[in-house]
Amino acid sequence: MSDTKKASDVFIECLEAEGCEYIFGVPGEENLDFLDSLGKSDKIKLILTRHEQGAGFMAATYGRHTGKTGVCVATLGPGATNFVTSAAYAQLGGMPMLMITGQKPIKKSKQGRFQIVDIVSLMEPVTKYSIQIAAGDNIPSRVREAYRLAEEEKPGATLIELPEDIAEEPTTDWKPLPKSVARRPSAEPKAVRAAVEAIEKAKSPIIVIGAGANRKMAGRMLEQLVEKTGIPFLTTQMGKGVIDERHPKFVGCAALSAGDFVHRAVEASDCIINVGHDVIEKPPFFMQDNGVTVIHVSTKTAEVDPVYFPQIEVIGDIGNAIWQIKEDLSPNRDWNFDHILAYHQAELEHTGKLADDARFPIFPPHLVKQVRECMPRDGIICLDNGVYKIWFARGYTAYLPNTVLLDNALATMGAGLPSAMMSAMLYPDRKVMAICGDGGFMMNSQEMETAVRLGLNLTVLILRDDAYGMIRWKQANMGFADFGLTYGNPDYVKYAESYGAHGHRVESSEHLTELLAHCRDTPGVHLIDCPVDYSENDQILNIDIKKLSAEL
Repeated sequence: MSDTKKASDVFIECLEAEGCEYIFGVPGEENLDFLDSLGKSDKIKLILTRHEQGAGFMAATYGRHTGKTGVCVATLGPGATNFVTSAAYAQLGGMPMLMITGQKPIKKSKQGRFQIVDIVSLMEPVTKYSIQIAAGDNIPSRVREAYRLAEEEKPGATLIELPEDIAEEPTTDWKPLPKSVARRPSAEPKAVRAAVEAIEKAKSPIIVIGAGANRKMAGRMLEQLVEKTGIPFLTTQMGKGVIDERHPKFVGCAALSAGDFVHRAVEASDCIINVGHDVIEKPPFFMQDNGVTVIHVSTKTAEVDPVYFPQIEVIGDIGNAIWQIKEDLSPNRDWNFDHILAYHQAELEHTGKLADDARFPIFPPHLVKQVRECMPRDGIICLDNGVYKIWFARGYTAYLPNTVLLDNALATMGAGLPSAMMSAMLYPDRKVMAICGDGGFMMNSQEMETAVRLGLNLTVLILRDDAYGMIRWKQANMGFADFGLTYGNPDYVKYAESYGAHGHRVESSEHLTELLAHCRDTPGVHLIDCPVDYSENDQILNIDIKKLSAEL
């Protein structure tokens, strides 16, 4: 064993020690030593993408699925700045990710300030940790710290900048630092007892499942709590699938800001058990001094927020905290949740009528129904951001955790395709579908080449309305003139075929059914051009809540 190694070799060995499987990205001149070292690794595979943003979205989605840090690489300057959106996506969405960027030599510059941007400072607001390596001997500790912080609750993005001259220098302190054994603490028994007492005294408790519960795979304990007590539950958008949404006690997903069926169910409760609440998703209720008790169950104390200030906090490992509550809790025999569950039944009836509308171009709720009927139990759908995200969050029944990947944190466009690609890589035996608006798809559509090159099996369903439809809808609702939001599109069938993918165009509701099944069952990358009719998006809000509340 040599006493010295090139610093970039040390970096790769540290990544290997952390269990890194893939590095996604677009290397540049300043990464050549790092690239040379990566090429010698038999444990890490380089996934070359067509844009750094796509690489970042893939790395973040790896983190979301596995709980382990996804890694991506870019060069200095414009390569690194292209990571900003995906860094914010991971940071706000709670996905562990490490970005590795290059930089000009820091000890002796021969090119002045050419391409030099202070990336470390630029990334500080959207990462948990952003640092430049100034000496090769520091690499083991910096990599270990980046991984620790990326995966520690709340997970997020980290960045290490590796300058060109540091990457090539010899280092003697090259052994990776082993990960320490750490266990999240259990909730304090007195806090558990206070929560149990409040729940038992309540007339109509309800459980709200948020993003934090999805990250920690607490679904098993939550379902046992629901089974024992009969307490109804709802989810936020990023909590979808923590418990199978076919469960008879499911109340719905809080996909709208207010005024939906699920909000009426929450308003009918006098005790809200908020599990894994993340302030990035506003709670589906506004806290007032009205006698409603809010119990916060999470790994961290509640952040101070104008509309969220719980009276009881149960802090510790979420799954264990729910188990502690379940073991101590005696269901109240006077509980009757028929009035709360009736709101969900009313929502199903409302949405069911819309979903049966087989017009062409396709009506969004009918599209949601068709996709749900096509996808198997463990199928994964990955959504971009647009008005269809609300239709899917509200109407698509999730059976398992992390089978509906949507972004209700940064709510960025362009993540749907890279997220689906990562899902197809991780789970080659599962059916995967990217669902994108035409606007969002075109922001990272070049990654179709990457998907074809990797030999992935996935379907890309493009909802085409030739406009930034969600903003156009809001524009109309706010009384503004229709201006500045329409555009043209390529021939998507020819576009897909130019990449070596299979292109399809929907011609009717029946044809959509056939295409979804064909693409699901046929290997390769498929793109479906699906015209959609957004003219009646207000149907998602067309609910006579006052009449419904009076009836219930």
